[in-house]
Amino acid sequence: MPITSRFVVRSTIILLGIGLLAVLAIVAMTMWLGERAQVIFAISSEARGTRTAAVELRSALQTAESSQRGYIVTSNEIYLAPYDMAKAAAERQLDVLKRGLAADETVQPMLRRLTQVVGEKLREMDDSITLARDRKEEEAIALVRTNRGKALMDEANVFLSGVVRVADERLADGVREQRANASMLRWVSIIGGIVIIVVVGGVTFTVLRYAYELVQARDEVRTLASDLEARVERRTTDLAQARDRAEVLLAEVNHRVANSLALVASLVKLQANGLSDPAARRALEDTHARVFAISLVHKRLYTSGDVRFVQLDEYLSGLLEHLETSIGAEGHVGASLRHELEPLRMGTDASVNLGVVVTEWVTNAFKYAYPGSRGDVRVRLKRLPDGRGELVVEDDGVGRGEPGQAKGTGLGTRLVRGIAAGMRAEVDYLNRTPGTTARLVFPLPAA
Repeated sequence: MPITSRFVVRSTIILLGIGLLAVLAIVAMTMWLGERAQVIFAISSEARGTRTAAVELRSALQTAESSQRGYIVTSNEIYLAPYDMAKAAAERQLDVLKRGLAADETVQPMLRRLTQVVGEKLREMDDSITLARDRKEEEAIALVRTNRGKALMDEANVFLSGVVRVADERLADGVREQRANASMLRWVSIIGGIVIIVVVGGVTFTVLRYAYELVQARDEVRTLASDLEARVERRTTDLAQARDRAEVLLAEVNHRVANSLALVASLVKLQANGLSDPAARRALEDTHARVFAISLVHKRLYTSGDVRFVQLDEYLSGLLEHLETSIGAEGHVGASLRHELEPLRMGTDASVNLGVVVTEWVTNAFKYAYPGSRGDVRVRLKRLPDGRGELVVEDDGVGRGEPGQAKGTGLGTRLVRGIAAGMRAEVDYLNRTPGTTARLVFPLPAA
């Protein structure tokens, strides 16, 4: 069938129209992705700023609380050196957090409560420090023992952890959307290229005299597609680099926290070595052990590939080795330490709590279980059949004695019970013949 001029003109117009639509689709997709990239970048920057403010606020509150507790326990002004700076940093980061989330109406009730909690926490610390400065140590300690400050700190941690989690989710959503957009652009480019090739072939077949012009158009479209792919590749690389920087920043935060806690532990140890009062010396040594247990968690975080969880068997193994060496160096050589630790993992806060509990129980066993004799202190960690975890510290020593008669100040026992309540865990002390078993059953995170 002969091809008429009308058919040539009509088919050429139709084919060229289809090709133009394909080019417009590619260009429109590119422009839309460019706008979306800017929006996602702004959202990611805001999320990073919010996350940083939340982490810095939590760190400032923890530093202020450590300074407050150290001053109340020791009445040494050196502990107040970082307090005012930490307090000012906490107030500053709270303002940054409020400005960063001002546009999100859904979090305003939480922000108002967080502002109230932080204010109450700072006032509680100021009041206790004022009492200690006025030589009203008993009133200051009584204020601390109300556990109001701990409850406020726990509530603030819950809010701040939620802010960090939401910021992380927003960053992850941005990365996922960029990947999806890149894939969409790739498919649009492929389909558009195919359509354009068909158009070029049809026009070439029907109108030879337009072949040269159509070949040029095809080459231009291919160049455009190649340029678009290069831009997508560069943007994908930029997003990957941004994600890597975020991970490095989080690792650096944990590194600095670990270093700061190690410095605090060293200062406490030096202060203890310089004291002649045995009771004060023991209190500072206990504080040193607790701070070291917390710092070891952050060290594990910045040296591991996953900053969300701590491998308990590795963490507790290192902590127990340190405790055995440290307590032996202090002259408590009546016991030797054994441990059986299953490979479990938990979040940061829960791991800190378990480290403090292990420190308290093992330290007490070394000090009191074998007066004038030798024996074993055994530590076990395992998963129970019901999915919960069990931590056991036991000895074959002289036992706990009469109920309610704590050996030492009794602060460790209260601390353990407070931690157990915060973790929704069960704590038991069982008398053996001979010896004592301390047992903590706690919930494990879902696998």
